[in-house]
Amino acid sequence: MANVLSREKRALAIHLMVEGMSMRSIQRTMKISLNTVYKLHADAGEAALAHHRKIAKNLPSRLVQCDEIWSFCYAKKKNVKDAVAAPPGAGDAWTWTALDVESKFMLAWEVGDRSTRMAHRLMKGLKRSLDGQRIQLTTDGHHAYPKAVRRAFGDDIDYATLVKSFDEDGAKVDARAVIGNPDPQFINTSYVESSNLSIRMGVKRFTRKTSAYSKRVESHLHSISLFFLYHNFCWSHGSLEGKTPAQMIGLADEKHDLDWVVGLIEERTPKPKRPKTYKKRERKPLTVNDLPKVQTIRPEDME
Repeated sequence: MANVLSREKRALAIHLMVEGMSMRSIQRTMKISLNTVYKLHADAGEAALAHHRKIAKNLPSRLVQCDEIWSFCYAKKKNVKDAVAAPPGAGDAWTWTALDVESKFMLAWEVGDRSTRMAHRLMKGLKRSLDGQRIQLTTDGHHAYPKAVRRAFGDDIDYATLVKSFDEDGAKVDARAVIGNPDPQFINTSYVESSNLSIRMGVKRFTRKTSAYSKRVESHLHSISLFFLYHNFCWSHGSLEGKTPAQMIGLADEKHDLDWVVGLIEERTPKPKRPKTYKKRERKPLTVNDLPKVQTIRPEDME
């Protein structure tokens, strides 16, 4: 990859990805190969996920909100049975997110179905990112959450659910404490729902009624991971006085740029294996026997 695109062009391509441009639009805009765009997208997504898992630990979070946002891979669930050569993971793709309310840092995320298994994975990732102190958690009323929260945190958490319903009389909110003693004034899911809107606006694969949807679940995860890396480390939030979530939560001293993201990719790129020393080839001195033999032509042979 480094031999195909310059560092500046790779940074520009990644910037276009996180700003919601499709793969083919990037190909046409930058006049580069589509395979190059796909390869860069995969490398960036893998580097983003690896960096998050490496650095997002022992975070001082106290207020967390979780939610899920729907999309699909290859085909919608109802159409998968009639789809041609549908890959594994085709159908509905739910992105589970856990957001720190105060810093807007995305603590954990998962991509999969809407099962209890995925809720367990999200809570496991959330707990791994925290410093062990008690938190207050709010989710919607999805049945998978309570069991997953209790399995991950036991009783060492203040957990509440918030269910919104709408009818002709307007919106109704049902807030319930499930574990511990959550503070009623902090029981809401507004921040994580706003984050979901940013995902749908910023990741082209979530745009409705387009052909930019993911064809494979791995590509979907790459897009999500890259977007959250950009959101956490490179995006200046107005509500945070121009700082990034990583700065607010203590993971960065300054705002990072897209060149930094390219650096993360290069750190994971294996370097070519070359010998440290080269053995010089010994040459033997020439002898008479090594010289080419000259055929003697007699005058009578030329007649």
